[in-house]
Amino acid sequence: MSILKVRNLTRIYGKGNTTVTALDGVSFSVDRGEFIAIIGASGSGKSTLMHLMGGVDRPTSGGVEIEGNEIFKLNESELAVFRRRHIGIVYQFYNLIPTLTAEENILLPCLLDNRKPDIKRLKIILETIGLTDRANHLPNELSGGQQQRVALGRALINNPALILADEPTGNLDSKASREIINLLKLSNKAFKQTLIVITHDENIAKQADRVITISDGRIARDEVVLK
Repeated sequence: MSILKVRNLTRIYGKGNTTVTALDGVSFSVDRGEFIAIIGASGSGKSTLMHLMGGVDRPTSGGVEIEGNEIFKLNESELAVFRRRHIGIVYQFYNLIPTLTAEENILLPCLLDNRKPDIKRLKIILETIGLTDRANHLPNELSGGQQQRVALGRALINNPALILADEPTGNLDSKASREIINLLKLSNKAFKQTLIVITHDENIAKQADRVITISDGRIARDEVVLK
């Protein structure tokens, strides 16, 4: 069953001589529980695709459907609520609030949504990401790998339909990178999360179920990974 459907997605920036087509008619679907890697050279359009799938940007044309919801039919307020409840996004540079503790950063989507936090789920997530003893530390008291674990915990807290990770290991050393990828894989299996990772790292791509290659704003290949 498809949890995500991307239909003829096009994103054009600028006008006239400055027009840039970042995405050009991209279409694909993702089944519930799949682990997808999206790869491509810098400027290929893969990050633009992630921003559109996450509802952070709007397309020039085409659509994105998540769990049967056409997200671009929602107004900005509705889309913000939908994002918090159905999409977890992990960025390369963490995007943590520096004045909030690790625990508070993880709970932020719940607090912004005026929803009572699920403390049992919070404890499970803190144990899973190995930060139970660091829950009350501020981001500047954590290593880069630990900050990225907090970002992953924040993406998981609302039990979203979809986890999107944009170069989640691009700012980490090799050891921390392996830890984050293992945690993403664990969230995919243990929490049954559908996972899409934007990456340039072929070692990450080899661990996915499918690899979609983007080139010049179009899908060049969509391949099942043989294991």
